[in-house]
Amino acid sequence: MGDPHMESRRASVPPRSGGTANPTGGPSDAGEPVPAETAEPPLGGSAPAAVADADDTAPASGPPDGPASPGDPPAAAQGADGDHGDDSGHPSDPEPDWRSGYREVMRVPEFRALWSAHALSITGNFLLNIAVTVLVYQQTSSALAAGITLALTFIPQIVGGPLLSGLADLFPRRRVIIVCDVIRALLVAAIGIPGLPIWGIWGLLFVSILPMVPFGAARAALMAEIVQGERYVAGSAIINLTSQAGTLVGLAAGGWIVASIGANSAVMYNGLTFLVSAAIVYLGVRHRPAVREDGDGRPSLWRVTREGTRLVFGDPRLRTLGLFAWLAGLYMMPYGLANPLADAAGGGATAAGLIMAGPSMGAVVGGFVLTRLINPVTRMHLLGPLAVAASAPLLVWLADPPLWAMVALLALAGTAASYQFVANAAFVLCVPAEGRGLAFGLVAAGLQAAQGIGIALASLLVEVTSTQVVIVGAGVAGVACAFGLALHWSKISRSAIEMMNAPSQAAA
Repeated sequence: MGDPHMESRRASVPPRSGGTANPTGGPSDAGEPVPAETAEPPLGGSAPAAVADADDTAPASGPPDGPASPGDPPAAAQGADGDHGDDSGHPSDPEPDWRSGYREVMRVPEFRALWSAHALSITGNFLLNIAVTVLVYQQTSSALAAGITLALTFIPQIVGGPLLSGLADLFPRRRVIIVCDVIRALLVAAIGIPGLPIWGIWGLLFVSILPMVPFGAARAALMAEIVQGERYVAGSAIINLTSQAGTLVGLAAGGWIVASIGANSAVMYNGLTFLVSAAIVYLGVRHRPAVREDGDGRPSLWRVTREGTRLVFGDPRLRTLGLFAWLAGLYMMPYGLANPLADAAGGGATAAGLIMAGPSMGAVVGGFVLTRLINPVTRMHLLGPLAVAASAPLLVWLADPPLWAMVALLALAGTAASYQFVANAAFVLCVPAEGRGLAFGLVAAGLQAAQGIGIALASLLVEVTSTQVVIVGAGVAGVACAFGLALHWSKISRSAIEMMNAPSQAAA
């Protein structure tokens, strides 16, 4: 569920590991969730996802030979590939206490490598967005052309999500990450070639972003093999916070770099970030075989995509968790109205920045509270109420709040939107290992689409009515949809909670 950005994950049990190898948004890196990889998204917890990764967008566990059935307890905690030891042959560490902190996760070498690659990828994405937009504007002096350029950074992820995420299940995930980074490095460098026509820049930009889809799906699925249970929860929080920080660094550094060396050079040098990312994964993550292949021994992307779609939308738990992630399309609508909201409050660019930062500030607080102060079973029960609470602050726009109140309300919404971590962790418990990459990608693509459509719809509606009406309407719709999902989740969540408790019961 992304680097999101569907980026949000919380459960106390390791995902099931198969004998070979085991997504936001998020969401995504997630929930990925804003511009982009939020992915990791965030599965959509705070700012529009750039890829839930999927940040961001959430995903999985199950035996290697089939999806998890509701009553199936997960296998006992094992090593990353189902072996009963670490990479050096020593017994695996016991499952840590649910309060395990970020430091313990950062002690895992493979996680550090994935985290570093993700940070470089996020920063590179936003640097690319700024540099290419400036490059196009310099050549055309057209705001429309610059706007089309930005739109092209979202569309490939929406289109490619259902089509390319399955590559993370058909091929070794480490290899998928490395190949995607190398391809992006070459394509991005080509964009910076002086004299390239606008249509050439747009075409290369579109194609260069497509590898983000299998990259995010493979990274999210691989992380669930490397760190499990509460370590996975903490790792997801680190990825989400990194997405937020990477967004800020990429945007801030991007403007400075473009101003210093020029747009063409900035784009070409940006390709190096992806090469460095590939090198880090190559050196820091060990090889694992592909988690599945078709019956005739040959990989079939079409068959994997078809079966994965049926898996996600055919399982009531996965379908409900995916819809929880996509609620970000409603409660993130104020993000797209930051400028008119700031103008109405008598502020300028600084006020707009505060409004856009509100959800992210809340997400940091919410993520800490959920991971450090609330036990896993309670988190699972809070998923529905928190989803309702994420949209509820928008109803206060009826009172026409001042700027400080707007920021506070959006921070409150961002705090509640940390439920995306819970949704992602539950997703991980319920998806079989061999479908994890595609499942992450589907939810992350849906998160991207939901956020993009939500922001576009809000921008259109504000032309015929007021921002107040649009935001209150989004709040009403968000609360109603979340309430319905919460009721449904309360009826079907029992199996996920039983899966969480199974290892500790077995140990006893």
